[in-house]
Parts: sequence; C-alpha cells; structure tokens
Amino acid sequence: MLRLNLTHEAQWLDLGHGVQILIAPMTTALMMAARKEVQGQITLPDGPDVDDSDLDTDGIALAMAKAVGRIAIQDWKGVGDDNGFALSVSPEGIDALLDIWPIFEAFQTKYVARAMILGAEKNASPPLPIGSSAGAATIAKPARAPARTARKA
Repeated sequence: MLRLNLTHEAQWLDLGHGVQILIAPMTTALMMAARKEVQGQITLPDGPDVDDSDLDTDGIALAMAKAVGRIAIQDWKGVGDDNGFALSVSPEGIDALLDIWPIFEAFQTKYVARAMILGAEKNASPPLPIGSSAGAATIAKPARAPARTARKA
C-alpha cells in the first residue's frame, strides 16, 4: 500500500551531531527543480562507447543532494559559525553543511532515500522466489484426510 503524506507541511528532521533541519516534504516539483538546477552543473560523457564507469556518480549524488537541500531546507538548529554564533540558512551554508560527511549521509538516508523507497515499492506483492505462490502465506486449514479418487462415469 502506498502511504501518502497529505499535510504538505515542513517537518523537523534530526541529522545528528546536534543539527536539526526544517525541511519541506519531498514532492515531484521539488525533485524536478533540483534536477533542473543540477543539469547545468554536470557534464555527462556522450558517445556510443559510454558506460556507467565513465560517470562521476559521487559528484552527481553530492550535487543533487545540495540542490535538494537548497530548495527544501527552510530553517535549522545547531548550525553556527567558527565563533559558535548561530547562522541563518543560506545556499552557501547549506552547501557547507552537506560537505560534512555524517550530515550528508544522514540527509541522504533520512530524507532523500526515504522518498526514493517508493520506487522500490512499485509492486505491492511479496517476492516469489520459487513458483507462483512461494511468497504467499498459507490461509487454508490442512485437509483431515486425503481425498478419494473421483468415480468414472
């Protein structure tokens, strides 16, 4: 079953290390805006012999996370400058925050990946490793005795 979040209100998300962010819900519009922003930053190799090993997937993931963060993060707590004074949310600050590995990982896991899980939920049926009903639970009671052979007409 697909679970919808119908509130469309920003929620606080704990990223650990004393950092919390007020984040907008992940929507199609948000992801499309982030993609559009990243398209201008990344040069993809082209040609008939290009494969996945030619892509800088880490660079793409970081650029995408920062683009999503700049769009979705509305406020934060626990983020300060070198002197310990609280900083206001800014695009540069979001980029700097996501350059910190544990914060980036928490953001990816708790926000971005949570939305991407829907892609894995496309089929609500359980995996069927062997045969058409191997993944299904048994709901019928076992027969008390074997059935008799049918009579010939």
